[in-house]
Amino acid sequence: MDRRQFLIAGATVAAAPLAGAARAQSVAARVGYIPIVGTAPFFVANGEGWLKQGGVEAAITVFESGPNMIQALASGTIDIYVAGVAPLAVARSRGVDIRVVASTAVGENVVVTAPSLTKFFTDGVAPAAAFKAFRAANGKPARLATQPPGSVPDTVLEYWLWEVAKVDKADVAIVPMGIDATQQAILAGAVDGGTVREPALTILQTRNPQIKLVAGGEEVFPGQPGTVVAVSGAFATKNPAAVQTVVDGLVKAAALLKADPDKATPHVAAALGKGIVDPELIRKALVSPASRFEIDPRKIIKPARAMQAYQVKLGSLDKEAPFDGLFETQYYERAIKTGG
Repeated sequence: MDRRQFLIAGATVAAAPLAGAARAQSVAARVGYIPIVGTAPFFVANGEGWLKQGGVEAAITVFESGPNMIQALASGTIDIYVAGVAPLAVARSRGVDIRVVASTAVGENVVVTAPSLTKFFTDGVAPAAAFKAFRAANGKPARLATQPPGSVPDTVLEYWLWEVAKVDKADVAIVPMGIDATQQAILAGAVDGGTVREPALTILQTRNPQIKLVAGGEEVFPGQPGTVVAVSGAFATKNPAAVQTVVDGLVKAAALLKADPDKATPHVAAALGKGIVDPELIRKALVSPASRFEIDPRKIIKPARAMQAYQVKLGSLDKEAPFDGLFETQYYERAIKTGG
């Protein structure tokens, strides 16, 4: 499978409406997303036709990481952001009016080892000892791929390495790269491991069973916040009904993903796989331990604050950015009150 093709998304996709909602005047919404299973609720809501009925028409663009999407937000070229929460408070503190209206998934980022490092992660051996043994045997630190500094994947990887596993910093070299490059590098053995999310985890382990999951999402960062849906302030102010339509659709989509992943699979496969990835791989990714769909934005506020505090400790942020106005939970609260 050509992983670069995996990242290709259609230029324009009609997003779909909520059953039972009154048909509204059509609203164009420019959506940016990263190609991970954590975005599945959005594409299920789209595929089931729950957004279009509410009048939301989405033009969708794929990005390599959340930080890369911030420029598009700042320039006003996207209205809706579907990616990691970590860069958003900083963006808001720099004058980008962005508001988180829903979570979509938590605990997504996991740590895997390529075969070169897997052989050191044997039963009973602590991660710190495994990394030390690797450096002793190879004369160099293990290279771990992740997304750019300031992203959720980078932050949680460093938290796991330095705070949880207590790895010696001399034993690891962190290599920032995009999602596509990370997967390719792990498969090719160009790096010794890294952080991945679904469907990359399922794809990697299917292609090479020697690629090992060594730390799950909750282990790498307790309460790990992940993918969110955020909207620009201008879009939210002008189109509150459209924002409500999207959040209502996400709530219904999460329920469907839990109750009937077989029905949800074609929608996610169409968006992420584009006929290139076997739908059965997507289905496996949807029920993977690394796929935990959660729409309630209230549940990630405290962990997101903790993550930002750790970014300050790392030096990827100069200081903590205020969360005032970043989370707008009323859309979710209204959605669960009305049953979506």
